[in-house]
Amino acid sequence: MTDSPTATRHHRLSVEGVTLGYAERTVVEDVDLDVAAGRITCIVGANACGKSTLLRAMARLLKPRAGQVVLDGKDLHAMPTKQVARTLGLLPQSPIAPEGIVVADLVARGRHPHQGVLARWTSADEEAVAEALRLTDTAALADRCVDELSGGQRQRVWIAMALAQQTDLLLLDEPTTFLDVSHQVDVLDLLTDLNRLRGTTVVMVLHDLNLAARYADRLVAVRAGRLHAAGDPAEVLTVEVVRDVFGMESQVVEDPVSGKPIVLPIGRHHVVDRVG
Repeated sequence: MTDSPTATRHHRLSVEGVTLGYAERTVVEDVDLDVAAGRITCIVGANACGKSTLLRAMARLLKPRAGQVVLDGKDLHAMPTKQVARTLGLLPQSPIAPEGIVVADLVARGRHPHQGVLARWTSADEEAVAEALRLTDTAALADRCVDELSGGQRQRVWIAMALAQQTDLLLLDEPTTFLDVSHQVDVLDLLTDLNRLRGTTVVMVLHDLNLAARYADRLVAVRAGRLHAAGDPAEVLTVEVVRDVFGMESQVVEDPVSGKPIVLPIGRHHVVDRVG
């Protein structure tokens, strides 16, 4: 991307004393979290720790049992759906496209929150879709069927649909799942471009701890449904936090590429005996 930065309004999103669950099971308990506006926040934690559940509440897909998610000073779950959709975009984990839909039509669905009762397509809608395709380098795929695309291409198209909403806040649940390493980096580079060039606030759940540390401005570690640590990756990603959150022994060193911390797992077959 070579565009100059675009002015954007930074909406404020926060979680205040939130408890979440499904049926009789509590998954997240009494979490407070302020999202850093205009920055990239990555949420990490062990499987089933509640990180995706927390993101669902932040995206208004799951209502808290206690506490509230606050958007610009208002209870997110009490706001009109279209108002939220104009402010906050979501890329869920493993989204499913309608069978046979082409890329341009899928991306165009991101404009629904901006359309009136008669759902008239406007020049503003056309421009938003064109920009989303351009920013994600998917314009050449506009007439292709989504089912025919590679995993990396599909993920870019889904991000384009979220961008077509033209929201200041973008939430993503494991956007690199099922992608090979090169496509993981490609998608995370794209999100970093959007953050730096457009000021988009990005919050994402990531499975890969080292990629999260490399790309995050702020790292949030969740353990057993509670916020365990939050802050700069260099402050959060320590041997002690990795042990507490993931139950794993490790060494934490400086990444020679990014200068961020990188975790080197220590398995029981790879401990070097330095005695003698």
